[in-house]
Amino acid sequence: MFIQTETTADPNVLKFLPGRAVLDRDPMAFASAQAAAISPLAQRLFEVEGIEGVTLERDAIALRKGADQDWTLLKAPLLGTIMEHFVSGQPVLAGVPQEGDGKTVPALEEESAQAQELRELIDTRIRPAAQQAGGDVAFRGFADGVVLLEMQGAAYSLKDRIEGMLRHYVPEVTQVRDYLDSLDKPGLDTPTGRQVRRVLDEEINPSVAGHGGHVSLVDVQEDRVFIRLEGGCQGCGMAEVTLKQGIEVGIRRAVPEITAVLDVTDHAGGTNPYYQPGRDGASPY
Repeated sequence: MFIQTETTADPNVLKFLPGRAVLDRDPMAFASAQAAAISPLAQRLFEVEGIEGVTLERDAIALRKGADQDWTLLKAPLLGTIMEHFVSGQPVLAGVPQEGDGKTVPALEEESAQAQELRELIDTRIRPAAQQAGGDVAFRGFADGVVLLEMQGAAYSLKDRIEGMLRHYVPEVTQVRDYLDSLDKPGLDTPTGRQVRRVLDEEINPSVAGHGGHVSLVDVQEDRVFIRLEGGCQGCGMAEVTLKQGIEVGIRRAVPEITAVLDVTDHAGGTNPYYQPGRDGASPY
């Protein structure tokens, strides 16, 4: 059994791809071993010291580590745990009806029908457009009116158009969210996290919006803030200046306990930067 790993925009989240199906339903996220009581696999993974979150997907397992942990030390025990589980023949979920096992759960059956329609729309109409623009998008789940998408590169700049199309064809859709943003991040729901979000929403994003950009708050961990630059800010030649002289200054002025603002953007994936790398210009902030 060969298990691959895949990095994400969040440095504390790493995907493990076992080369086989993991879950035959929409993603399920667990923030603790207690919450993962229905999943023998997730419970095993929580036994590895340093793991703080487990998300089971159709073909992958996304794991969140603590900010003070090192993936180079965690990978070996995690790979061993995943391999042992699948070799043992134990189910990924215990006591929960799976699709196609002859049992039905009304709420899941209804959601599955909507998810299937959304997945088809994304695969046949939205993903080709995103790829043509230099990005990519994948369906990761649908619950409570929220569509979870994994977006790369130029797909971020298409988010509003994607949401409009999905809401048109599936009226139950109320919002489209980045899949990574949906993972459990306790730091966002703290006084510091809420202060940082307010600064971004009320002060910083109105400024960068005029240049076709947007700054998303990825996570807040102790005295560090993780952000992602999207739209015209992704790949922009002035991104570092904007971060250091604008965004970081604005956040640290309003929230003094923050000591660092870190950019987790894939700038190489930017296809429509406001300032081309190497060109002179002022910071858009």
